[in-house]
Amino acid sequence: MLLATRHGAVLASTAAINQLKALIVSAPNELRAELRKLKRFAQIAYCAQLRDRPAHDLEHRMTVRAMRSTAQRIQALQAEAKELENEILALVRQQAAELLGLLGVGPITAAQILVSWSHQGRFRSEAVVASFAGVSPIPASSGLSNRHRLNRSGDRQLNWAMHTITLIRMRLDPPTKTYVARKVTEGKTSRDAQRCLKRVICR
Repeated sequence: MLLATRHGAVLASTAAINQLKALIVSAPNELRAELRKLKRFAQIAYCAQLRDRPAHDLEHRMTVRAMRSTAQRIQALQAEAKELENEILALVRQQAAELLGLLGVGPITAAQILVSWSHQGRFRSEAVVASFAGVSPIPASSGLSNRHRLNRSGDRQLNWAMHTITLIRMRLDPPTKTYVARKVTEGKTSRDAQRCLKRVICR
């Protein structure tokens, strides 16, 4: 429930950020110039503190009002998402703190693994886990070609968690970099190597 609620807050925050971007693009020149050189988080903070400007025309005043409201909504949603993440982290530490010690595994991905795993004995083998996570290979050979296609079935949230862990390890973990390089040398594409790595992580 916490994961789903946090996910909803993150999605709403992203939508509000996009709305603020659109407001900035269409804002009066004077107001847009104030924000042009600021980075995203600085823009949000600046817009959240905008004050009413009675001396300006109606368009300028209403744009300021809309920007302030949208920026404050973003800040509230981000604070909510962070608070939920902290609660999720505390629960993960209680249930399986060892997960957090693995490279690439954060509180959200660890929580998703625990939710999908559910209880001891749910999965009989590594192959079952891979199939459930949607990372098991699906044969797609034709004629003289021998290949596999992307598996789009299974638990998509668990698949997302595995994908996130894989990308982080490919960037930061030397043994993982070596594994991917070896697969590429064997003739696999980078994406194929990534799929193989997901199956390894499932173990």
